[in-house]
Amino acid sequence: MRRKKQHKEEALPKQEEKVLDVNASMQGTLRFDDPVNLRISGKFEGTLDTKGRLMVGKKADISADITGESISIAGNVKGNIKAFGVLSLESTAVLEGDVEAASLSVEEGAVINGNLRMTGSGSSAPSGRGDWMTISQLAKYLEVESAKVTEWADGGMLPGTREGGEWVFEKNKVDQWIADGKVKA
Repeated sequence: MRRKKQHKEEALPKQEEKVLDVNASMQGTLRFDDPVNLRISGKFEGTLDTKGRLMVGKKADISADITGESISIAGNVKGNIKAFGVLSLESTAVLEGDVEAASLSVEEGAVINGNLRMTGSGSSAPSGRGDWMTISQLAKYLEVESAKVTEWADGGMLPGTREGGEWVFEKNKVDQWIADGKVKA
């Protein structure tokens, strides 16, 4: 019964991308374990740990360490950034802090004051967020073919995230997936 529901949902047309737009002054820690499109247009102090897309608006003033997949900055950011995918700095961006990114796009006029470390796109799994594995690493871990892992991920059966066009998997989520008995070789 559950499989039929999933097929019906897949048959529906894709809806417009939804963005959570925050235009307020906030302080603390924001952590998203599931992908979300977040735009911050106001002030924020603390820590941001996101999955999905994070957009820092032109009028934003951020004092935070940021960890995320896809990060786009148009405003002011003071803090260190880890981007597992693309970090984009628009011409109005001012960034004071160290950057670690798989891919970097900088428009003319953007300012970066800090150290830069490029991790490379798709060459390794994200670090700093638990134990992550690539398709080949997970295939070895599960003792199956890489094609099977790709099939499960593309079919939405295996919990994973796309980073730079490549699948990556968080070990603790895979272990829970196995414990829940959802693996079917």
